[in-house]
Amino acid sequence: MPVDPGSDEIHFADGSVRPGPILGVSLGEVATEAESFDRGSVRWIRFARGAPGVWLPPGCRDLTPSAAARLAGPRTGRLGPERPLAPGQQLEIFDQLAGAIEAHYVDPTFNGKDWPALVAARRAELGAGVETEEFYALAKELVKSLGDEHSKLETPNEVVAAQTELAGASRFVGVGVSLKPLPEKGRATVLLVFPGSSAERGGLRPHDSVLAADGEPVIADGGLDRSLLQGFECSRVTLTVQSPGEPPRDVELLRHPVAGAMPVPARLLPAVDGVRIGYLYLPTFFDLPLVDAVRRVLRQWGPLDGLILDNRMNGGGSSLVVGPMLSLFTHGTVGHFVSRAARRPLVVIAEAIHNSQTVPLVVLVGEGTVSFGEIFSGVLRDGGRAGVVGSTTKGNIETLHGYDLAGGSRLWIAQETFDPAVSHADWEEEGIRPDVEASADWDTFTEESDPVVAAALALLGER
Repeated sequence: MPVDPGSDEIHFADGSVRPGPILGVSLGEVATEAESFDRGSVRWIRFARGAPGVWLPPGCRDLTPSAAARLAGPRTGRLGPERPLAPGQQLEIFDQLAGAIEAHYVDPTFNGKDWPALVAARRAELGAGVETEEFYALAKELVKSLGDEHSKLETPNEVVAAQTELAGASRFVGVGVSLKPLPEKGRATVLLVFPGSSAERGGLRPHDSVLAADGEPVIADGGLDRSLLQGFECSRVTLTVQSPGEPPRDVELLRHPVAGAMPVPARLLPAVDGVRIGYLYLPTFFDLPLVDAVRRVLRQWGPLDGLILDNRMNGGGSSLVVGPMLSLFTHGTVGHFVSRAARRPLVVIAEAIHNSQTVPLVVLVGEGTVSFGEIFSGVLRDGGRAGVVGSTTKGNIETLHGYDLAGGSRLWIAQETFDPAVSHADWEEEGIRPDVEASADWDTFTEESDPVVAAALALLGER
């Protein structure tokens, strides 16, 4: 292994000495800066040049030392530092934030909190100003004190990242999986595998679990340590993976650019007596290209005898996605958004693709179904378009409204709740209750042995 004697030079195992901090390759290693905002530190990155059995992305083939050094630039997936805020700017943003919540928050009692006292206490902490990162942390804590698990403050960098994600234009360097941390089990379970990725070529599938990366547990401090999975282009990582019902195994993968919209897993389920049942997994409603992806699938499939929409891990998103998605399966005034001051209707204009407006539907829900994920599921059931299978959702249907603040940050406030047109049920209090109870932990079954899908097929048979 190379030895790092300091920031001036690096001694390699072959006896060569080269200046730091970004260097070439020796014995499959590249030395590079750990992060752009951590100058002077050195990190060793393993490259899998010609490693047997490992798929090499096109940009990682036949790497020369100079090319490897270029690829080893800082690409941690972390956001950079925020632009510094002067004390006067901090007070301006703080007062805008507090005033918007005072005027528009969905609950005029602020969930029983003494809002003026909370604001006064946090404002006193500002004093004559604090460091910019500390200011944003303090402001986020104030919003979090509302206790609705929904309202939030985005820093300017986070606003840009969120806009990129909504547009389906996110880009990161990783292995191509979407994971859900399971801290209580010390693992993260695979929700999605990006098509054409290292993960797909390495045999990872939804419902697999990732236990470790290069021997380090992926769960740390109660959450997922994403830095172990994301990293430098063409660098190698060994994941310890476990499929349901099987022993753990090691899978060696290369990190590579993963870009574009979230994939929408779709498949026709095995036919019985010629019956054509489709399955669509909807991972989020925070991805504008998602609707077009579903349209393409429906056009490709043609008329169906039944359709299962899997919302079990859908944490919500944007009305810009939910409205068009609902229009594929229902129409009319399906309910009202209700704020402290007004009611506004949710009007859905039908967009039929083959028989999408009439095909029997079953929506799958669970504890991971939140916000617009709940509203979407509840609306389809409330209007008689769908049955619901799974477990009762948490009941977090307050919709957020965004307020642009000085300096480029954005405040999202829980400003409205939802009143369904037919039942007028209180989904915030009750959650979405399934017609058929069925549940299992995501990491305990495969796509072929999913007990909730089996219950959905049984319900479709009855419908």
